[in-house]
Amino acid sequence: MPKGYRSYLPEQELLLPPSLREWLPENHLVYFVSDVVDQLDLSAIHAVYEKEKRGQPPYDPRLMTKLLVYGYCTGVFGSRRIQKRLREDIPFRVLAAGNEPDFRTISDFRKIHIATLENLFEQVLAMALECGAIQLGRVSLDGTKLKANASKHKAMSYGRMKEKQQQLKEEVKQLLAAAEAADEAEDRQYGSQRGDELPEELQRRETRLAKIKEAKKVLEQRARDKAAAEGRSAAEAKPEDKDQYNFTDPESRIMKGADGIVQGYNAQAAVEPVLLLIVGQSVTEAANDKQQLKPMVELIEQQSGQRPEAILADNGYCSEQNLEHLESAEGPERKIEGFIATGKQKHGEHRLPAKRGPLPKGATRVDRMKRKLQTKVGKAVYAARKCVVEPVFGQIKQARGFRQFLLRGKKKVKGEWALLCLAHNILRLHAAMQY
Repeated sequence: MPKGYRSYLPEQELLLPPSLREWLPENHLVYFVSDVVDQLDLSAIHAVYEKEKRGQPPYDPRLMTKLLVYGYCTGVFGSRRIQKRLREDIPFRVLAAGNEPDFRTISDFRKIHIATLENLFEQVLAMALECGAIQLGRVSLDGTKLKANASKHKAMSYGRMKEKQQQLKEEVKQLLAAAEAADEAEDRQYGSQRGDELPEELQRRETRLAKIKEAKKVLEQRARDKAAAEGRSAAEAKPEDKDQYNFTDPESRIMKGADGIVQGYNAQAAVEPVLLLIVGQSVTEAANDKQQLKPMVELIEQQSGQRPEAILADNGYCSEQNLEHLESAEGPERKIEGFIATGKQKHGEHRLPAKRGPLPKGATRVDRMKRKLQTKVGKAVYAARKCVVEPVFGQIKQARGFRQFLLRGKKKVKGEWALLCLAHNILRLHAAMQY
């Protein structure tokens, strides 16, 4: 007797329309994202559309926000990829409830409302902290380099700009002379003409020359701002020849990351150790973290509504000023304990016992921090840092595949990073509720 098989009728039509919600388990992430977004205040987005009475009715802001948040939760970041998933993927179809906005609509929604989407991070964080009944204790802080939506090959140094500017001036001068000679020859042969048309080659060089002049002004202003911040004379400050300007995303910077030299931004995140929630986040164009500890401590308190008891950070955040800031908070209840590495450890150095006896007279805060991290307690506390903040960056960059910002300009990049952190917190909260 031949082997029987289960019924398979691909041409069979359904007698009743199916419910897509029945195709997914009740605890699926898509329902959790939908419920969370329904609790958020989207009045700022609604206000934009209420001012405009013309045209077709827009898509519901709840729908568009859910699509973006779920996309960032599942590693689907591009608007074209989201549109494709709306046609092929059951969770996206369930979330859209029969709607199918095109990629341009999705992209425009993200660009127009990026500031509001950035502010949603605090709402989701407050929800997560309340559900987990979490009080901030020791918070781990770190930064990661992410590529900008710009190529490092579109950058030019200040020294190269000066050379290129002189070269273009000479080329423009030669082209003008050639054009004038050609006009005189044509006038003699054909008579008078308008003569106000610029050759295409000349237009191209003059356009490049104008862009380089503008880029030089930006670099010169940066040099003056830097000098003023450091207490030096801004009037005499000049850029160094190696200072770079990117013509695609001028606010991005050349910086060294894990993948080598990148044109990008330095994304900052502070993570608590219980649910691995991001409790503070920001983006800076600074290539290193030396100046980021103070603003990040302030952002943690602002975004989470709580002040951490201790900060764990690597040696990139270590400086006398940063340690002084942690120690000189207002009142003893405001003081934050620091566990900040003072330098890179040599192989096997962490196994050496702490030195005994008092510190030498005149020891700096960095010296005291180094001795503190050599104690058993200091070693144990600091060792937890890489198990808290590093996995978060791994989940964002490796598991979900976010390696490059889609938007340009620091303001929009900050909004996109906040959207990534918001999605991470939703995933952590969803995972915690499965147990």
